Amino acid sequence: MLPDSVDAVIERLAGQDYVCDRRLATALFLALKLRRPLLLEGEPGVGKTALAQALAGALGAELLRLQCYEGLEVAQTAYEWNVARQMIEIRLAEATHEVDHDRLARHLYSREMLIERPLLQALTRPQTPVLLIDELDRADEPFDAFLLEVLAENQITIPELGVIRAEAPPIVLITSNRTREVHDALKRRCLYHWVEFPDVARELDIVRRKAPGAPERLSRQVVEFVQRMRTLDLFKLPGVAETIDWVNALVALNAIRLDPEMVQDTLGVLLKHQDDIAKLQGGDTARLLDELRAKGLLEAAGPGTAAP
Repeated sequence: MLPDSVDAVIERLAGQDYVCDRRLATALFLALKLRRPLLLEGEPGVGKTALAQALAGALGAELLRLQCYEGLEVAQTAYEWNVARQMIEIRLAEATHEVDHDRLARHLYSREMLIERPLLQALTRPQTPVLLIDELDRADEPFDAFLLEVLAENQITIPELGVIRAEAPPIVLITSNRTREVHDALKRRCLYHWVEFPDVARELDIVRRKAPGAPERLSRQVVEFVQRMRTLDLFKLPGVAETIDWVNALVALNAIRLDPEMVQDTLGVLLKHQDDIAKLQGGDTARLLDELRAKGLLEAAGPGTAAP
């Protein structure tokens, strides 16, 4: 059963350990209520893909994921003909000397000869699935046009077979990191939401759920540090996933608080580009830690790790 209010969306997602702000919950509620696809754009690591996973869990629905990449074609996204099986059927017909060409042609291009890929699978499931079209901006622009029929009509036209319509239309979430602009025609068929990085309170709540073994003070220090790091001019800002990874890494090292040495030793968990790491090693780490001390979140001095 679909949630009947925005508050219910927040509650159902929280049951899947997904902390959702009200604006995002409102966009998702309207997408469910109006039966419209939801296009989610935002920086990598803000939780766009995780939302689809949490939604599928909250609804008890199957999650079908289409991971986009450059050069993506219909055969990888919607369907392809089972050529090997078609050849076997032709050989069998020739071997038995029962070659009714019209009948054979109909059989070779029947539904049972189709290999279904995620888009077609989403239209043929007896129960409504969640369809995640992930990182659409990585696919070539013509793929946007191919999606229009699926998003607007919940159907796919197969030239050799005809139109296949969904009896239980899927719930569609599309994500984009905005490495290119998604076509306006596709945007018109969707509701839209820009997913922001979480604020301190929400990110701390996420860390508590995803890294429950971490000391509360360490979790707060990490979240505050990452929040300040996102104000820097970095090539790739750390996402929530990196925050969680960093907390878990510090716990694995028996850390009880942040200090310059601990931060420097573990920057590769948080940042994935050498230029960003060099920037932090060039003095920004000390400045960010000073800001935490000024806020009373970090002691003036002391060891960074507990004895194993």
